[in-house]
Amino acid sequence: MNKISVYIIAYNEAWKIGDAINSVLWADEIVVVDSYSTDATASIAESMGARVVQVAFNGFGDLRNKAIAACKHSWIFSLDSDERCTPEARDEILEKIEDPGKTVAWYVPRRNFFMGRWIRHSGFYPDYRQPQLFRKGSLLFDLDMVHEGYRVTSPEPAGYMKKAIWQIPFRNLEEVLHKANKYSSLGAEKLAEKGKSASMWKALSHGLWSFCKLYFLKLGILDGWPGFVIAVGNFEGTFFRYAKLHELNAVWAAPSISPLKRE
Repeated sequence: MNKISVYIIAYNEAWKIGDAINSVLWADEIVVVDSYSTDATASIAESMGARVVQVAFNGFGDLRNKAIAACKHSWIFSLDSDERCTPEARDEILEKIEDPGKTVAWYVPRRNFFMGRWIRHSGFYPDYRQPQLFRKGSLLFDLDMVHEGYRVTSPEPAGYMKKAIWQIPFRNLEEVLHKANKYSSLGAEKLAEKGKSASMWKALSHGLWSFCKLYFLKLGILDGWPGFVIAVGNFEGTFFRYAKLHELNAVWAAPSISPLKRE
């Protein structure tokens, strides 16, 4: 029987990490790669039998490469802290690793739950991100801060699983705003490293396009309130990514003032 490791990357995810671990207790090893959380994430993970590895955050690409290196077994399943493996996905994963054929990596479909309903449009289903099931040594991530690129080191293309896992991308609307702020900062740094520039017009036009793409082209309008909120959040994250890039390039400095004493 082939053995499998599951890695979960986390930072201050105390409210999520328990459900994520519960959904993969069937694995031979669970590794929680924590970036020095200040809440109870690490202690909860350890109490549930996971092995916690502390890795300083230097971008998601570096974090995932180190997570892979920390896994002991020949097959790896990557689960984010806001994702949940389903019984159907578990069974398909175990079938794949017992009889993989030539395929060494698989994309996994995700069903997203937000604002009390399953999201069927908005680009949120089947919502493949990167291969989440793979043989160790077959997947390598670029060292990007966010939206990390990856490479399957095999001539055989990645396959696609049929059974979906769940994702709960946002706990509430406050987290929508928090993630838009966090990822726009990381995205601005990534663009700056590539020598990109931005104007306020570019920020607005990219933001508007991202809203229209999700809300109209990807039919977010059919998802009601959640679809509209997702599109607005995407607009905000995209707009501020370019606005923050403009700020980084401009290096605005506050006006200085000489020591002011009483005459």
